[in-house]
Amino acid sequence: MGVQLTGIVPTKAISLADLKGKTIAIDAYNTIYQFLSIIRDRVTGEPLRDANGQITSHLSGLFYRSTRLMAEGITPVYVFDGKPPELKKAVVAQRIQARQQALEKWNQALEEGDLEQARKEAQRSSRLTKEMVEQAKELLAALGIAYVQAPSEGEAQAAYLCRTGKVYAAASQDWDSLLFGTPRLVRNLAISGKRKVAGKEKYVEVEPELIVLDEVLAHLRITLEQLISLAILVGTDFNPDGIKGIGPKKALKLVQDKKELNAILTETGWPFAARPEEIVQIFQGLEPVDADIRPGTLDQDQVRRIMVTEHNFSQERVDKSLAEMQAAGRQQQNSLGRFF
Repeated sequence: MGVQLTGIVPTKAISLADLKGKTIAIDAYNTIYQFLSIIRDRVTGEPLRDANGQITSHLSGLFYRSTRLMAEGITPVYVFDGKPPELKKAVVAQRIQARQQALEKWNQALEEGDLEQARKEAQRSSRLTKEMVEQAKELLAALGIAYVQAPSEGEAQAAYLCRTGKVYAAASQDWDSLLFGTPRLVRNLAISGKRKVAGKEKYVEVEPELIVLDEVLAHLRITLEQLISLAILVGTDFNPDGIKGIGPKKALKLVQDKKELNAILTETGWPFAARPEEIVQIFQGLEPVDADIRPGTLDQDQVRRIMVTEHNFSQERVDKSLAEMQAAGRQQQNSLGRFF
């Protein structure tokens, strides 16, 4: 879920063409949860399944999104979450409970024939299992797409890759990557130009957005440390809901006026068990890994085995996507050859 900074952070609309030739570190869990949520039956809310009843929404989204990005000349690198910080365990537990409750409500709505409610609850019930994560990694390896296993928060790892110049930007729907210090964040890295409204059978037009950290800080007239303070006041994964009555705009004014987080909290109070400095340390002190993100080699037979043989996807569609991805790769290589 992450911190909510919408409304105060300046964004710049871009197109996929603006990212051509660039490598993007993608928040894997964030992205796969999107696929599990939206790739569902429009009537019942059932996820996509193969002939054996296994859920395949995550494989469908990952394959077609990744091959299309490659066809656009964009190199994706997926970053998977590792062990969450201790302060996040309570939030994770709450999310698991909420998904279980949504699952029960979904089944009840289906029994009662309330299909609109069933669709809403179905999206909220999405659950990413260890098996799905391993299937995703296996598919990425077959596609020759690099992935990184972060020791802890994936967004911290993606931010590190961007800070060290290994990727151009981090991509996530959450704003947290900025708090971890990514120089550039891309949101709405989708293909269709449309996004489903959560809980409704409605789609809205969206376009990719680029957020540049230095520009954000200059626009808000604060430092990165103060941006972290602002986020803590609004609410993060480590202190959900934030300080009562404080939204992004009020939090911004407080950090601009008071400067120091402790000075603000002296007035507002601090209703959480975790100390604020512990949360600050998570955003500033998580240790990433110095990962090798060189792309691998496409194994078409392995891709077909995973997608077609094991999970009943259309071979014609799979082969078409692979051909488009390869054609883009050859074109890019030819362009580099002419340049040098």
